[in-house]
Amino acid sequence: MKQLLFVGALFAAGVATGDEPLRARDLGIPFDGQPGKLNAITDVRGVTVGHVTLIDDLPDGRAVRTGVTAILPRGEATSETLSFAGWFALNGNGEMTGTTWITESGFLEGPVMITNTHSVGAVHEGVIRWRVERGGADHTGAWWSLPVVAETWDGTLNDINGFHVRPEHAKAALDRAQPGPVAEGSVGGGTGMICYQFKCGIGTSSRVTAVNGASYTVGVLVQANFGYWQLLRVAGVPVGQFLRSDNEDVSPEFDASFSSIIIVVATDAPLVSHQLNRLAKRAALGLARNGSIASNGSGDIFIAFSTANEDAGRGIDNAAVTMLPNDTINPLFQATVEATEEAIINALVAGRDMVGNGGSVVKGIDHNRLVDVLRHHQRIVEP
Repeated sequence: MKQLLFVGALFAAGVATGDEPLRARDLGIPFDGQPGKLNAITDVRGVTVGHVTLIDDLPDGRAVRTGVTAILPRGEATSETLSFAGWFALNGNGEMTGTTWITESGFLEGPVMITNTHSVGAVHEGVIRWRVERGGADHTGAWWSLPVVAETWDGTLNDINGFHVRPEHAKAALDRAQPGPVAEGSVGGGTGMICYQFKCGIGTSSRVTAVNGASYTVGVLVQANFGYWQLLRVAGVPVGQFLRSDNEDVSPEFDASFSSIIIVVATDAPLVSHQLNRLAKRAALGLARNGSIASNGSGDIFIAFSTANEDAGRGIDNAAVTMLPNDTINPLFQATVEATEEAIINALVAGRDMVGNGGSVVKGIDHNRLVDVLRHHQRIVEP
């Protein structure tokens, strides 16, 4: 769970922001499907994740609560080996750069970066600088980059117009990306994010499934910043109606109509671009299971990539490309829906109370109350 944490003038590597976060399954919340070993996007072999978390208290009540998250499809080989990819915008009031070229070429040509809305430009520059400093042109001999940088709004808790994310933070997140467990909640790009008017942020999950006797993994990472508390559903239970029936703990500063989610789907299944477009669309169904309506002000943008077909990604002439038949990939659709649903709840469960810009306060979901509601509806796995 290595990340970078900048607190004022303090710089520390691999420092967590508090106690190790609980995950949804730790509370006994049931989910469908079989997770991978880590129940994280890094269960897809080769995928690495890095965070840079920026936390500082400034004069005049301003507060820095933001950061950057980097997802590298092929770890150290990401710059040299492309990945078949697809993407989908459920509602387009948001930004994910580089998607025009994904549509045209069918490939993701680098990492996926996530940050806050007003830091897309800084992160975009940082990715290009990281690429250039690593040396060597791409397989075509060209020195060029069209980075994929996505965003959600953290202007409630973060001094978003202070432009605190800089290109060097993007480079640091990329340099720190690693396999293994992924930090969740108020880390990286998710540091200042809110969902269902509770503190939220980064969440991840995975599923292992079989297609024609072969085992494949689907991993999902979300930056969750969306939703009205009344609509929150967990494990099929409309828990928002019970947790906040008296409207206590509502964050009045947060306008849920300005809300978004970025979903990154990874798989080792041999899918090509049009199939990955279809996979990305299925993330919307996992999002809906938890109560999202994809509001008018929401940027709900999803990207999916495959780590298979390495030869095609290296630009090898006459590379043989393998793909699953369309009529066999329903298990991968199901895995995407299930992993997306759980990743969002993991992000919610990992959230902790936060005081931010201008004294704004957003509380984490009360774990005990959540468990009580689910137990009342017989939707809890008792120890």
